[in-house]
Amino acid sequence: MKKLKIKKNYKLKILKKINLDLKEKLVVVNRVCKVTKGRRYFSFTALVIKGDKKGLVGYGFGKAKEAPEAIAKAGEKAEKKLLKINIIKGGTIPHEQEAKYGGARVFICPASEGTGIIAGGAVRSVLEAVGLKNVLSKSKGSSNNQNCIKATMLALSKLRTLNTIALERGVSIKTILKK
Repeated sequence: MKKLKIKKNYKLKILKKINLDLKEKLVVVNRVCKVTKGRRYFSFTALVIKGDKKGLVGYGFGKAKEAPEAIAKAGEKAEKKLLKINIIKGGTIPHEQEAKYGGARVFICPASEGTGIIAGGAVRSVLEAVGLKNVLSKSKGSSNNQNCIKATMLALSKLRTLNTIALERGVSIKTILKK
């Protein structure tokens, strides 16, 4: 049997922006230096997450000569890559999910009311931007911010509710609950 591999160039469900009230969260700004024979060239990179705290989230990576320009570019790219996430009652996710992107593995799990978001670094900022309130998570492998965000987005995109399962199978929700 062949093992299924998750390709790095996966496609997310992209939504068109229609007067959305998105909140921007800056994850990291790096100063990058290119050394040549004559001098050093400095530029900046920024990683931004945008979400409406109601199930929409997107991420963007921008590069520019100045930090504010890099942040603005990252924000524009984040708006182009919006993903709709299903949030169930209690501000949690429907089921456990694991995803891998590059060397980063992310495991997210639903939690009971009052638990809060138990996550670290970049994973926490994605879950907060989505609007989740009660989630457990574990990040394994690489702690690279970009790969952790992409693995988290991949895990969130794989989540399915009872309605989506019923639509995929072409049966009613009652028949799924009977099994």
